[in-house]
Amino acid sequence: MAAAAKKMSKTFVWILMGLLMVGLAGFGAVDMMGTARTVATVGDESVSIDDYYRELQREINALQQQTGQSLTMAQARELGLDQLALSRLVALAALDHEVAQMGVSIGDENLQQEIMEIPAFQGVNGGFDRDAYSFAVERAGLSESEFEDNLRKESARTLVQGALVSGVTMPETFAKTMADFVGARRSFTVATLGTDALEAEIAPPTEAQISEYYGANIEEFTLPQTKRLTYALLSPEAMLDQVEVEEVSIRRLYEAREAEFNQPERRLVERLVYSDDEEAKSALAQIEVGGATFEQLVEDRGLNLADIDLGDLSATELGDAADGIFAAEIGAVVGPLPSDLGPALYRINGTLEARNTPFEEVKSELRDELASAKARRLLDAEAEDLNDLLAGGATLEDLGGEAGMEVGQIDWTQESSDGVAAYDGFRAAAYEVKEGDFPEVDFLEDGSLFALRLDEVLEPRPEPLEQARARVIAAWQQAETEAALAEMAQGTADQLEGTGDFNATGLPVRVENGLTRTAFLDGTPADFMSQVFEMAPDELRVIPGPAQALIVRLDEVLPPEETDELAQMREALSAQMNQVLAQAIFDAYVRDAQTRSRPTVDQQALTAVHSSF
Repeated sequence: MAAAAKKMSKTFVWILMGLLMVGLAGFGAVDMMGTARTVATVGDESVSIDDYYRELQREINALQQQTGQSLTMAQARELGLDQLALSRLVALAALDHEVAQMGVSIGDENLQQEIMEIPAFQGVNGGFDRDAYSFAVERAGLSESEFEDNLRKESARTLVQGALVSGVTMPETFAKTMADFVGARRSFTVATLGTDALEAEIAPPTEAQISEYYGANIEEFTLPQTKRLTYALLSPEAMLDQVEVEEVSIRRLYEAREAEFNQPERRLVERLVYSDDEEAKSALAQIEVGGATFEQLVEDRGLNLADIDLGDLSATELGDAADGIFAAEIGAVVGPLPSDLGPALYRINGTLEARNTPFEEVKSELRDELASAKARRLLDAEAEDLNDLLAGGATLEDLGGEAGMEVGQIDWTQESSDGVAAYDGFRAAAYEVKEGDFPEVDFLEDGSLFALRLDEVLEPRPEPLEQARARVIAAWQQAETEAALAEMAQGTADQLEGTGDFNATGLPVRVENGLTRTAFLDGTPADFMSQVFEMAPDELRVIPGPAQALIVRLDEVLPPEETDELAQMREALSAQMNQVLAQAIFDAYVRDAQTRSRPTVDQQALTAVHSSF
């Protein structure tokens, strides 16, 4: 009987082991059974499962730090992070294969020297620390041999890269042409036609014109994707009636903040300290005879007014200098008066009267403050009960009745900012919520409780004409006004073709000299300078703008002004273009090496790594 039981136990164990091995086979049995140790083979090199895992984890961590949100593997793959990590490792492996084929290596002595020079491996005395080396490598998830092999490959890659890109330079003409493009200048004359130049106002549009404009410009009247949300909200203010605050607590808070409610008379002062009384008196004499101003004295000391500004101080805070300062008029400079740093001149910039606020005047305000704090604590305790109600099947509408929460609806878009949508917490939750999500209670910035539910997603759609009517009419009137101004401006430009006399037009005229294409002129459209630089000398052009039309004549084409800034720009552009060319050459070399190394990818191993996340 015992033997039979023992035999059955062994059989059961082997069955479990068999099932476990079958399950691990689906995972690739990575590193345990030796069936899948690499995710890709690139020539004589390979990309290990561990390297791919680390690289993918690094990509995910980097994006999570940028966005402040955690990522699932599904989301990471949707964003292409897995392909990015794999392509980078395959490119490195192809370069390693190429380097190995050429026989490039840094040798053991050079490798040892590089390791000893890495700061992370050095001890307190600045020398190589064997324990620090082992600890750092272990924390990185590598063995010492793996780390040294990686460092050897990286150094060899660097040697090859240096040989490829050293001495690569872009022709100087390229940087010069770009700098000349940026620094080129134009002189021009411009006359402005405003709406006051119109002989008559634009008549209101007919129904047919409204419908036609609406249909022709429907993209201007298209509503963005909208989430129709139901929300339940409970604010601290709604709980105030349930909170009792004893007067002794209010008075205790008043006493703790007495300095805020009862302040003595103060002066706004600046203080300039000197080494002795004679030096301070001499400085004051210069002010009195008009030989110097207080500001000049401050500058002569290598200071600015911000350095000597003391703000508002009471007589107690000013000490022995208080009598002289409080007796002086606003704007006066007095001294020498004592200070904790030595004799000083003081300038009085303002007076702040004493303020005494009785307890009765602020009692209501302090009571509300204490009540709000208690209400927030009540809401903290209420949150768990509300979540229990939701978990038990209660709807947001039920919370309105049972918990007294405010229940409402909102058509939310990413531009919404009114009402509850003004809270960052609500906007974040509205952005994240999906159909079928279970409502959960969360907190807003002011301590309010809320929960929301997605009822419907409305895809981008035309705004109904009746709803958009006012904006359609305004847009039509603006378009018609600008068209009428452009037509008038074109007529004036045709006259100028013959006379060339801008002053005869009776319009506001200005002449601009030597402006670059990056210049900005008030009252001109965003592309104004771009259009000016498209013009030929003496060309006249009408440039429409918001509620105006501009008549422009290009007077002169000027070369860049030779300045230090332009020379520095040429140097910076030259260095940047050299780097771009070097990187492009190196990238092309790596792509060629990758093609010749014929990489193959083990999809099953990739799936195993993704599953492990």
